Amino acid sequence: MDPKRMTGPQAGVMKYDLLTAMAVAGLSGSPGFQTSMMRLIALVTARYNWRNDELTVGQREMARMWSVDERTVKREVKRLTAARILLQLRPGVRGRVAAYRLNQMEIQRLSAPLWDRVGPDFSARMEAQAPMETPPDAKVVRLDFGAKSGGTEEGGATPWDRTRDRLALSDPALFRNWYAGLVFHALEGPVLHLRAPSGFVAQYVKTHHLRPLLDAVRIDMPGVHRVEIGG
Repeated sequence: MDPKRMTGPQAGVMKYDLLTAMAVAGLSGSPGFQTSMMRLIALVTARYNWRNDELTVGQREMARMWSVDERTVKREVKRLTAARILLQLRPGVRGRVAAYRLNQMEIQRLSAPLWDRVGPDFSARMEAQAPMETPPDAKVVRLDFGAKSGGTEEGGATPWDRTRDRLALSDPALFRNWYAGLVFHALEGPVLHLRAPSGFVAQYVKTHHLRPLLDAVRIDMPGVHRVEIGG
């Protein structure tokens, strides 16, 4: 399923509808969840980069906006990412601000039972904006080679498995078309070696999609500084 991008003539309406969905989902929850969603709505309204579909705000600025200390900010961000309402795209390391993305599918899932309470027009728009399953016979390039594999941990998900899951959530179409076929080959010091289903896929990912891949890898494998992809 692919979330709708906030672009085009209806972008303004779509943004307001998403904020409304966040609000009604928050108001229907516990007092703590209400506070979390109110803080997130304030942050998104003021600082969300809709063009890049990401949020990059430092903890100090969040604390100032929310009238709290930075320890509270850390707890709040952890709570929102654990709930999968926010997806972390890049960690905040070496002075670089962390980057996050709204998980539209999760927001829609949480708010769907409440759409009618806002009104039939809102409900109709949200149903139209909801992510749709891609028909099996659609003309989409699918590179669904191989399964999850690789890693160095015994039992449970490996770091590479978690990276794949993160990539699939942050951009389902990009993952399906280019990342899904990548499999773990080896981890040698700061270099992660992956295998692609073909030389073409390997070269295309290295040329066009390597940076998001490396950023996602470093969340679960912070010691990795380079990704090599063989075909």
